[in-house]
Amino acid sequence: MSPGHEGAPDPGTRPAPDPGTKELPAADFFAFEAQLSPRERDKLAELRDFLASEIAPHASDWWNKAEFPAHILPKLAALELSTPAQRGYSHLFAGLVIAEMTRVDTSIATFFLVHHDLFVESLYAFGSEGQKERLLADASNLRITGAFALTEPGHGSDVAGGMETRARRISSRTGEPDVGGDSWLLNGAKRWIGNGTFCDYMLVWARDEADGAVRGFIVDASLPGVSRSRIENKIALRTVQNADIVFKDVRIAEADRFAGISSFEDTNRLLRGSRIMVAWQAVGQQLAAFDVARQYAVERRQFGRPLAQFQLIQQQLVTMLGNAVASMAMMVRLAELQEEGAAGMPQVALAKSYISARMRETVAMGRSILGGNGIVTDYRMAKIFADAEAIFTYEGSFEINTLIVGRAVTGVSAIA
Repeated sequence: MSPGHEGAPDPGTRPAPDPGTKELPAADFFAFEAQLSPRERDKLAELRDFLASEIAPHASDWWNKAEFPAHILPKLAALELSTPAQRGYSHLFAGLVIAEMTRVDTSIATFFLVHHDLFVESLYAFGSEGQKERLLADASNLRITGAFALTEPGHGSDVAGGMETRARRISSRTGEPDVGGDSWLLNGAKRWIGNGTFCDYMLVWARDEADGAVRGFIVDASLPGVSRSRIENKIALRTVQNADIVFKDVRIAEADRFAGISSFEDTNRLLRGSRIMVAWQAVGQQLAAFDVARQYAVERRQFGRPLAQFQLIQQQLVTMLGNAVASMAMMVRLAELQEEGAAGMPQVALAKSYISARMRETVAMGRSILGGNGIVTDYRMAKIFADAEAIFTYEGSFEINTLIVGRAVTGVSAIA
């Protein structure tokens, strides 16, 4: 935030006092956080302090310059929040971690989600003991970084059936196809790979030429035949380093194949978890928009009085708050279903589609409340507004998630 632009508070700090004497209520209007354990509430407070001091003052500058702040990774790792459920925290806490990160900076939350909820969780779920011993500690503590390479230039929502990246099992001695060989040859291309420009390793999905099954591979990004280029000119998540990646005759040891992955259903298991976290991002976006719009309305004066005194402004703020609270309520229940092992893809898809639609409405109202100041990143709202478009699309677009739910409630698929 530029000097002199005090209309946008750092999320996680105390809300600005209203013109009277009462403190304004928090955006968690129904006190869902009360369901956390004392340990979790303390840890969430620690995260908020970190975000307020280390991320909030710089996030807009990183976004404007499209630069990733690699220097913060040791401090982020020191919070010991990698894959919270693996550390004994509740699914509700894990979701609120992503929501709070997003509330401050969607790009940092997206980095965290890609690395921990996709790459590190993949190691936990599908890695061999040798792979875990070799990579898990370093990945969990951000000494190495990972990416998740699934989407392709020609295949996004239809990548399950349309995947073109191919893997052929070969003999490392002869280079010839060998069903019992000790190596694989990887060819193909991936697109929109978060962390892809700088990651040390990536989980790459490819179709086995021998039987058509989907396989997963841990690919060292420095291997010969791997080329990476940053996707430029984005209008959202500019801090995230998305990449186009090409694999040309990349040799991968059989020891680097995920033995626990044998079909796209295994991919769906990971995507279900990450889709939940992206729905939590849509909650965090709404909290951020409400934080900024509410304080701006209280402090900004027009026609001789605060914007907050105008009825139409109050109506928009209440709608924004209602959207955020309703969205959080859905996610709190989904976290309970996760604890019960009963969170299926239709429930997850409904949460992602419904909450992302409410998010779009919420951030649009927030941008409107800020008027002209809502289109410059100095006041944060323009960044919040733009980043929401990425959330609306990734981890299953609004339309695809809607059709997943439609199939569940009618028994008829509208997806080819």
